[in-house]
Amino acid sequence: MGKLGKKYKVACESVDSTKLYTLKDGVGLVQKTSYSKFVGAVDLAINLGVDPKQADQNVRGATVLPHGIGKTVRIIVFAKGQKAIEAKELGVEFVGGDELAEKINGGWLEFDQVIATPDMLAVVGKLGKVLGPRGLMPNPKMGTVTFEVKTAIQELKAGRAEFRVEKAGIIHTVVGRANMSLEHLAANTEAVIEAVLKAKPASAKGTYLKKITLSATMGPGIKIDPTPYRV
Repeated sequence: MGKLGKKYKVACESVDSTKLYTLKDGVGLVQKTSYSKFVGAVDLAINLGVDPKQADQNVRGATVLPHGIGKTVRIIVFAKGQKAIEAKELGVEFVGGDELAEKINGGWLEFDQVIATPDMLAVVGKLGKVLGPRGLMPNPKMGTVTFEVKTAIQELKAGRAEFRVEKAGIIHTVVGRANMSLEHLAANTEAVIEAVLKAKPASAKGTYLKKITLSATMGPGIKIDPTPYRV
């Protein structure tokens, strides 16, 4: 832990904690200060002026990232008949119903996204305790409960960021990997910010977008100036 602490301290020396950086400058700093031996993810945190306890102020959504997530997305699909065939034609290795659910209940979790057709919800519903806490439960609002299986798979493979406001009024989502180009990471981040702005609840009062922070998996938080994105 001491060694990690030294690396973190060195990384922090490059960051002015009192400054609000432009998006591109902030992305550049995230890449510079990422100190993991592996290629870290780039996380976007947005503090919103909403009260998540109020049902009409829950902010949730998803957007396709213009330059992908920076890694291969492992998808499984709960479907049968023609929809199962469509999924397999698009290269999804694990497609099925009860047998796939049993595999997951047995401890197998080697996937990043789950898609289910509406007629398979009875099967998927039994996996709530496994998938729910991991944020993997299919949801119609997120486009992962649908008969449009091809579209859902293509969007997830292209790279999609999903977001949901937490109890503290903060959204966390991954916008790419630290080894992507600065321009691509900046464009991905802006795409998510725009999606969050569009998801603003009508009942939200005052400043909606309060703070924006970017960070690598292992690296300090970089404060981004929210002013250009406030409406």
